[in-house]
Amino acid sequence: MYYQRTPAPDLTIVGAGIVGLATAWKFQQKFPDAKITVLEKEERVAKHQTGSNSGVIHSGIYYKPGSFKAKNCVDGRHQLVEFCHQYGVAVEICGKIIVESEQDQITQPDKLDLIFGRGVANGIEGIRIIDAAEMKEIEPFVAGTRAIHVPPAGIVDFRGMSEKLRELLENAGATVEFGQRVERISKNGTGLVVTTQKEDIHTGHLVNCAGLYSDRVAQAAGIATPVQIVPFRGEYYELTSEAEHLVNALIYPLPNPEFPFLGVHFTKMVLGGVECGPNAVFAFKREGYNKLDIDFEEALETLRFNGFWKMASKHWKMGLEEMRRSVSKKAFVKGLQGLIPAVREEDLHVSPAGVRAMALLPTGEILDDFYYEHGERQIHVLNAPSPAATACLSIADEIVRQADGHFAL
Repeated sequence: MYYQRTPAPDLTIVGAGIVGLATAWKFQQKFPDAKITVLEKEERVAKHQTGSNSGVIHSGIYYKPGSFKAKNCVDGRHQLVEFCHQYGVAVEICGKIIVESEQDQITQPDKLDLIFGRGVANGIEGIRIIDAAEMKEIEPFVAGTRAIHVPPAGIVDFRGMSEKLRELLENAGATVEFGQRVERISKNGTGLVVTTQKEDIHTGHLVNCAGLYSDRVAQAAGIATPVQIVPFRGEYYELTSEAEHLVNALIYPLPNPEFPFLGVHFTKMVLGGVECGPNAVFAFKREGYNKLDIDFEEALETLRFNGFWKMASKHWKMGLEEMRRSVSKKAFVKGLQGLIPAVREEDLHVSPAGVRAMALLPTGEILDDFYYEHGERQIHVLNAPSPAATACLSIADEIVRQADGHFAL
C-alpha cells in the first residue's frame, strides 16, 4: 500500500536542478491551484550539473537555427537576466569573444564565419567579427587572428538562482523534498505512484528532470527509450589572484566541429575568480567528480553499451587528447596558452570538477538537441546539456506547452 497524501500532488517533478525547479515554477504560474511537489535525492538543490558548471549565460550563437537549443537559449537568456534582476540573483552581462587561432585558419578556415552566420540567424544582438587589434582592446593578453565579439553573453550564480526558485515555489505552496530518490513509477486507476526509498506517493502527473539519471528514471517508469546517459567529467583549474588580470570576461576558442564540447576556455565568475577549462573525459561513475571515483555497476553499464564504443571509435583521437590534459597539468596549460600565451603552470590551482550527462543512441550518435519522451501522464527530459541552465526558463515553457496537450491540471 502506498501512502496517500492529502491532497495528493497534481504534479510531481523529479530533480531539483535548475531545469526541474524552473519547470515547477512555470507550472505553478500557469496552474496556480495545482499542488506541485519536487522530489530531490540529495540534501539540497542544484548539487550536480547546475551547481558544478562555470555559471556562463550562453548567447545562443553556436546552435543550429530552428533547433530547441537555439530557440530556447535565446529566449531563455532574456528571461534569465530579467529574473535575476527582479529577484536579486548575482548576474553580469560581460560579453565574450570566440577566438580564431592561426591553426584554425589552416584546419577550419570557414568555421568562424559559419558560427557568426548562425548567430545572425539566431538573432544574437550586437555580434561582430573583429580583427586582432580590436580583440586586444577587449582582452589584452589574448592571441588570435580574428574573433567574434558576443556582447550579450554573461555570467550568473546558478546556485543562487536555484535557491531563489525554491523559495518562490515554497512561498506559493509547492513543496521541495530532499532525500527522495525515485526507484519506480507505476500506474494506477487515477494516476501514478512514485516509489522512493522512503514511501509511495500518489500523483496525477510527472515530469522527469533527473539529469544524470534521467534515463534511469524513464526506465523506472516503463519508458523504452533508446537513449543512454554517459557521464563525462569536466575538470577545471582556477587562476590565482595574481593572474586574474589576464582575463577580463569570457574567452573561448573556436569549437571543434567534430566534438560536442566547446574546448578549454577562460571564464570570469560572477562571485569572483577566473575558471579555466573544462576538458571532457569519460567518468566511471555518473556522479564521479574525482579521477578515482568508480561505480562498477554504472561503468559496466556504459562499457556494455554499443553506442559508447561507436562514439568512442569516431572520437578516439580527441578523447586521448582530453585524457592527456586530465593527467598532465602541463598539457592542460598548453591548451590554455593557445588563447593566452602568458599563462603559466604556477598561475593555476585545481578547481572542483563537474559532470555532464551526454545522451547517446545505440548508433553512437550524440543527441545534439534538447530531447523529450512522453508516457501516459508523463514527460521525460532525456537530454538537457549546455545551454540548458541558461535556457531553463524557456525549456520550462516548452515542457508546460507539451503538458498542456497531455495533462489535465
